[in-house]
Amino acid sequence: MSDTKFPIDAEAIRTLAELLDETGLTEIAVEDGERKLRVSRGGTVMAAAPMQAPAVQATADSGAQMRAETDANHPGAVKSPMVGTVYTAPEPGAPAFVKVGDTVNEGDTLVIIEAMKVMNPIRAPRSGKVARMQIENGSPVEYGQVLLVLD
Repeated sequence: MSDTKFPIDAEAIRTLAELLDETGLTEIAVEDGERKLRVSRGGTVMAAAPMQAPAVQATADSGAQMRAETDANHPGAVKSPMVGTVYTAPEPGAPAFVKVGDTVNEGDTLVIIEAMKVMNPIRAPRSGKVARMQIENGSPVEYGQVLLVLD
C-alpha cells in the first residue's frame, strides 16, 4: 500500500465554490488528465415516510420515469456534456433552434448551455428528426441529462 496522499487543491475548491455561488449552479466538475474535482452544494438529507399517492398520479409518474430511462438509453439521445442552464433559442423572444418534428443535420445547433458565463452550442451528433424535447428553456441541466431525442 502506498503512503501517497491525494493532493487537495484548496484554492481550486474555493474558486469552484465561488463559481457555484455566482452562477447559482448546484454542481461543478472539472477534469485535467487523471485529476478530477467535483464541488456540489451540500444540503441536509432528510428521509421522509412514503406518502400514499393517488393511483392516477403514480401511473403518470411511473410512465414519465420509464420514458426518461428509455430516453437515456436511446441511441439518438443527446445528453448534456456539462452542468449549466439550457436555452432553446439564441436570444429571448427569438424562435427556438429546433422543435419536436424538425429534421436536423449533423452539426446543427440544437440548444445552448450557459456554463460559467460562457454560451456553449450543443450540436446534433447526427442527422435525424427531433422526436422529444426533455428540457425547458432557461432550466438547469446536469451533466449527462438527456436534452432531446433524435429518431
